[in-house]
Amino acid sequence: METIFSGIQPSGTPTIGNYIGAMKQFIDLQESYTSYFCIVDEHAITVQQEPLKLRQQTKSLAALYLAIGLDPSKAIIFIQSEVSAHAEAGWIVQCNTNLGELERMTQFKDKSAKNNRAGVSAGLLTYPPLMVADIILYQSNLVPVGADQKQHLELTRDFVTRFNSKYGNGNQLLTMPEVKIPESGGRIMSLQDPLKKMSKSDTNKKGFISMLDEPSVIRKKIKSAVTDSSGIIEYDPENKPGISNLLAIYASFTNFSIPELVDRYKDSGYGQFKEELGEAIVSVLEPIQLKHDELINSNELDLILDEGAIKARNVADKTLIKMRNAIGLGRKRRY
Repeated sequence: METIFSGIQPSGTPTIGNYIGAMKQFIDLQESYTSYFCIVDEHAITVQQEPLKLRQQTKSLAALYLAIGLDPSKAIIFIQSEVSAHAEAGWIVQCNTNLGELERMTQFKDKSAKNNRAGVSAGLLTYPPLMVADIILYQSNLVPVGADQKQHLELTRDFVTRFNSKYGNGNQLLTMPEVKIPESGGRIMSLQDPLKKMSKSDTNKKGFISMLDEPSVIRKKIKSAVTDSSGIIEYDPENKPGISNLLAIYASFTNFSIPELVDRYKDSGYGQFKEELGEAIVSVLEPIQLKHDELINSNELDLILDEGAIKARNVADKTLIKMRNAIGLGRKRRY
């Protein structure tokens, strides 16, 4: 059976963009793949975090993983920092990655441009090698992500090619991963500025819907979402980005395709469309929220995370030993 890996930062509650772009895919994938779903808390500290809040958000994200339908008997759910192989493999990757490759990463360029570059954490530049390590440690064949993460998967594939060629002696030490981006909804945009990606760090809280937003808040945010003055519901991302984004969201939360939704609302205005879209989102998120609240402080959640960390270590350590042996670190060990 092939393997998938995916990780989400606990730097805040995931948005519906995170849910549509990555998390929603997890449920079906766990049925067909050996699955590793990680809370990547070491990535979160590339920017300053409040320790107690970070720990709470880490457990909340783990609870959300379970609440959306991940089954610990089918998928391994764990916290990145509880598997030390990630940090060690990340250093090996970093030492075999060129500075130019990291400086070309879009997220580094965007974030360093917004801030005083001298005051930006070095981790903001060097965290992509840690992301590479996350993937290769489990010999992942498939990585389900949103469209904005495709560049990091290309970095991973370049590293795997380089590492196998340089150290493999004809053997495939590391598995070449493939990226899986959803056909629809791979990049969900802000509700207030449909030309930029939806983000949980947006200072305009109306721009995103959190997976833990109360139903009344969800309905209100959808009603205030930016569209245009035409009142015509059609999918045209270039000329009508607002309503096109809402159509993509609607399709992702229901069994309707975008063309079916366009036909369904061809004689309706934006008001009815937004009202029914809000209800569609609430109908999916409300049961998830209830399950999350049951799990967040339970012994069940801690036991699942303990077991997940043990299983993840067993696999990650074997790959790490392969990497150490290949590059000559320490005494050669069996794995």
